Parts: sequence; C-alpha cells; structure tokens
Amino acid sequence: MAILLKRQLNDKEKSIIIERYGRKCFASGHVIPEGEPLQFDHIHAFSTGGESELNNIAPMCSQHNKEKGALPLEDFRVKLRLDDFFGNGEKLTLKHLLQYLRKGKDITTFAQPVAVVEEGGNVRIESSDRVGASVLHKCPTTGWKYFYATLPVDLLDSDDDEDHAMGLQPRYLIQDKVFKLFRHFQQHPVLQPSIGRLVQNRIRLFDGQHKVASLLLNGRRDFECKIYLDADLRLLNETNIAAHDSFAQTRFFSSIMVLKLGGQFGKDFDDYKALESEPAKTEAGFMAYLSRLDSTLTQAELNKRFRSYLYSSVLDHTDNKLKPLVSASNRGTDQHPLTMDMLQKSLFSSLLYRDPLEDSMTTDAYKRDEEVANMVSVLNMFYELALHAWNGEAGAKDENQRRLQRLVRSKSMMAWAELFRDALCGKLDLQDAEERARPIYRQLSDGQTQSIRRVAERLVGWSRWRAPPEDEIDRVLADNKTEVKEWFKKHGLTTGFLMGASE
Repeated sequence: MAILLKRQLNDKEKSIIIERYGRKCFASGHVIPEGEPLQFDHIHAFSTGGESELNNIAPMCSQHNKEKGALPLEDFRVKLRLDDFFGNGEKLTLKHLLQYLRKGKDITTFAQPVAVVEEGGNVRIESSDRVGASVLHKCPTTGWKYFYATLPVDLLDSDDDEDHAMGLQPRYLIQDKVFKLFRHFQQHPVLQPSIGRLVQNRIRLFDGQHKVASLLLNGRRDFECKIYLDADLRLLNETNIAAHDSFAQTRFFSSIMVLKLGGQFGKDFDDYKALESEPAKTEAGFMAYLSRLDSTLTQAELNKRFRSYLYSSVLDHTDNKLKPLVSASNRGTDQHPLTMDMLQKSLFSSLLYRDPLEDSMTTDAYKRDEEVANMVSVLNMFYELALHAWNGEAGAKDENQRRLQRLVRSKSMMAWAELFRDALCGKLDLQDAEERARPIYRQLSDGQTQSIRRVAERLVGWSRWRAPPEDEIDRVLADNKTEVKEWFKKHGLTTGFLMGASE
C-alpha cells in the first residue's frame, strides 16, 4: 500500500505501524508514554530510494522528530548512536567501535584468529568457520608479500598500541567524518581497500578505519582489504606516518603525531642505548645513528621526531595532572581546552631545551630526566593553582571560568609563558645565556621549586584575568603574541610583578 509523502496516515495505517514497532521511538528505542503524541516518518529517505510504503514508515517521539530536522530517520538514528559512542571519550579507534557494536549485538564477534598459508602463488585464509583463498602479491620495492581479499568483520581488528607493543593505527576516529562517510557510502562506491597486516594470527587494520566504521554503520559486514604478511614494522610505520601526514588530505592531530613519532623514536632510542659499539652515548650521537639507520630522513624530520619524543615524555608522564585537559584534536573543546600545538608554542618552547644534547647519558651532567620531571611539575602547578577548577559547562558569565578561559587562550599562553620563563630564570639566578636557554635542565631544590610555584601563583592571580565580560583584554587576546605581551606588560603583568613586585 503506497503512502504519499504529502498526506497524513489514517488510523488503520498508524495501528499497523504501532503493532509492528510498539510505542517505541525508532530513533533511540525508548518507549513513548501513553498520552504523548506519536510522529511518523520514513526510515529510508524517499529521495535516496526509500519506498513510500508502510514497511518504510516508523514511529518517533515528538522531541526526536523535531531534533532530526531534514535528516532521514535512519540517518538520525545513526547520528544518535554516534553521539552515544563518542560520549565514551576522545581517543577512540575502530577497536572501540567494534567493541561497542558487539556489546549492542550488532555484530557477534571480531578479531578472530586466522591462519594464512602460502600455496605457490596463492594464500589460503582459514578461520574457525571459513576458508578463503587469494592471489599472493610481492612489492617490487621492498619484497614484502601481501594479498587482497574481502574479509568478514569477524576477522578484523584495529592496529592499536597494546600489550606494550606499538601499533600502526595513526589517528583516532573523528565523529563528523564517520557520519559524513556513512551518508556518502549510501549512494557511492568505496574506491580503495582498507590496509592492514598479519600480527600473530590476527588481521589488524591501520589504514581506512573511518571507511570501515562508516560501512559498519551502513550494515556492511564484509570489507575489501589489502593485507601485508611480512612487512618490516619500522619501515611500514614510516610509510604510514608519511601517508597520513606529508601526503594526506586529512592531517594528523598534533597530539597524535607527537605520540606516534615519539613512540617510534623511543624504540630506536632504546636500541641505540643498547649498542656496545658506541660507549659514549649522547642525544646528538643518537641523531647521527638515526641518520645512518634511515638516510632518507632530513635534519628537519629528525628534529621533529626528537621534539615529539620530548613532548610525549612530558605529556604521557604518569605524574602529569594536566593531561586530561589536553584535547586529542588540533582544536580545544569545552572539556579539553588545551592542545598540543598550544603547549608546544608556549610552555614547552619557553622552558624545554629542544635540541639534541652533547652531554653523555652516563654522566651526572645529563639532566634530561630531571628536565622532563621539572616540566611536569610546572604543568601540575598551573593545574593545582587554577586549571583544576576548569568547568567546560560554565560560560563566560562565571567569573572563575572567565579567568581560566583568558589564561588558556592561545596567544595569551604564548605571551605569558615567555614572561614566566624570564621570571623563573630570575628566581633561579640564571645569568649565563646557555643556562637561560636550559632553564629547567637541572636538579631543582625544594626551595627553588617553591620559588617557581610562587611565580605561577602571581601569574594566575593577576587581577586583570578577572575583569568583567567584554573587557579590553578579550579584544587584545585575539592579537598576535607580541602585541599581547606588550599589553600585558603595560597593564602590570611583567617579569618584575611575577617575581614579587607590586602590580
């Protein structure tokens, strides 16, 4: 029985639909109480091929019918599910989505073990309940073996870091991108396979996770894949990083790039420190070792990896209290106001010595561990003195939240971090240019740490942070760093003030 889009359902047709679905909102599954009006809408949009018949009509509550706007009902239902899924945290991967879908009984299992057996120029792919075959290929550049196959979700996993082993999954899922691809694949084909590798009898995908995620939401349960059998982990990681950074349309989030590059760097660093052929170990020596290990890396790329390693040492330090406020994306959010980019351009650039050192790692002169611990201590000071009270749900009308929002504005942090460094150097009586370039590359006494804390107290307690809404400070903080810094100094936020002088 056809239902015209522009006419109302009659009572009999409504009864048929209610008998089929019950008084449940199709968007979320919740029960619509008696007495609350029912709405009816197309599950699949007529404009995209959905039939205008009763089997394509479902009930909705008034609230969700209003919220969905112009979205087809099925698309809105998926959007609500994504809202629920991404409410579990920021750093979510395909593995987390697979776990979510399994819990919701959309899929029965994933990451099942497989045996891949070479047979001449082919491979046989065996699992507990199926056997498949594919042509075996060989990369002419590396000699690595790989195959193409359409694989069920039962056999797939995400190539995440786990069990102290490095994974190749370079990015977290982006909610908006998953939803857009979900809608795109309703009418468009998938042009490229997802890419993975065989790891201890598990097939782990590291490229195309957004593709698989969106197809899963469309009901797809089999996926076109390219799977490497014997790839060198380090070179494959290098290639994957380049594919998602230098040659990608969608760039890495800064924090993810730091962790990925820092992770690979840390593994190579451990290998270098274990070398018996180079007894005098230094950071500069390690950079030369890395250059020999991979001659394709430029000096700029090596420096980028070194700094990523340094930043990740701070960011992932077990004592770092500020980490929960750092966004996984390149943009701050209501709940996570800080970004890796902001930290790099403010406190990290002002306080950390970011070039490779010549100090031997086996002597007392090497203070990199102390520097990292001192950096964590400084971050914790700002957390304990101010940012522990961050409330992402409070607006600018809340005086304390307004103060904190001004404190963590990007240009604000870049400007006051330099003033903080100068005051810190003054408190530590650092006069030599080399010492001032390494202000926290040292063992600090309890007294020195307390002196730095008093500087931080003066900084977060500056009266102008608490100015009323629409104060001049809000306009100034949109200017460039130099202008913001000059305005700070003109209005009392100076090195002298941070060291104890009156405002």
